[in-house]
Amino acid sequence: MEVPADSSLIHVVAGVLTDARGRVLLARRDGDRELAGLWEFPGGKVEPGESPRQALARELHEEIGVDLALESVEPLIAVPHRMRSGKRILLDVYRVPRYQGRARGMESQAVTWVVPDRLSCYSMPDADRPVVAALLQPDRCLVTPDPVNHDVNEFMQRLELALADGVRRIQLRSRALPPGEYAERAEAVAHLTARYQAQLLLNSGSADLETVIGLVASLGVGLHLTSADLARLDRTRVPVGTPLAASCHNRGELMQAQDLGVDFALLGPVKPTATHPDAVPLGFSGFAALREDVQLPIYALGGLSSDAIAQARAHGAQGIAAIRGLWPAD
Repeated sequence: MEVPADSSLIHVVAGVLTDARGRVLLARRDGDRELAGLWEFPGGKVEPGESPRQALARELHEEIGVDLALESVEPLIAVPHRMRSGKRILLDVYRVPRYQGRARGMESQAVTWVVPDRLSCYSMPDADRPVVAALLQPDRCLVTPDPVNHDVNEFMQRLELALADGVRRIQLRSRALPPGEYAERAEAVAHLTARYQAQLLLNSGSADLETVIGLVASLGVGLHLTSADLARLDRTRVPVGTPLAASCHNRGELMQAQDLGVDFALLGPVKPTATHPDAVPLGFSGFAALREDVQLPIYALGGLSSDAIAQARAHGAQGIAAIRGLWPAD
């Protein structure tokens, strides 16, 4: 994964270490440092002349007393982030599957091993939140295409192929089906995604908003908001505990999504797309610039397929969202 170069960002590396029980190591920031008292993935600044991997090896040796097998280190995500103080950092995070030594606080800082599902319970710097999402949540989000006909069997067969290929987050979107037929399709898809333990969200623009919210409640699935519905939704209208996502195209919509408390967002288009041919693409650099100001997991959307996941992660994305890029071909 190639991290984007930006000399105005402070380059910071961090490592995700796991033990034999699958727990993840966190270290607590102490002393008079900025964000003292919060838990983070251990690491530190890249010094002049160092590669990110060299900096990671040095920092983890100094901070927690372990030595890395550098050839085994794997890129996870690089998060550009503007801190509340105004400082801009690039948090460049790597999986560390192999290391030698017993992890301990070499500078008297507290360290703890955490079951992955409990990571979100710890108070962390904002930049670390997308890292937790990258560890725990799917790197692909399939947006279903409008049906060219009403052949539900063909649609379900294609969807199952995507699920069999490992897609675990599905947004059911349709502007062509009548409301009653969409409801039937949603029920069938809910049963199928449950079999694969995949998350299903219904697109709010597939029928009137109240109808979709009713379907979400009856099926026990999530809600994905169009940018128009994001601007007008009162969160109290959504059942408590409902997974919630939103489509965004600019900084203002991303801030609205974060203020509303969505679980993740889709941001695009990153590249030209047939779905929105008149939209000006952000490019990955534009995506990364918008990524800086929010802590949400954000999928890169528009003209992308699975082979772009590494590039998307290098610019702070959770992964990619796509229609054609993830929908199985004939």
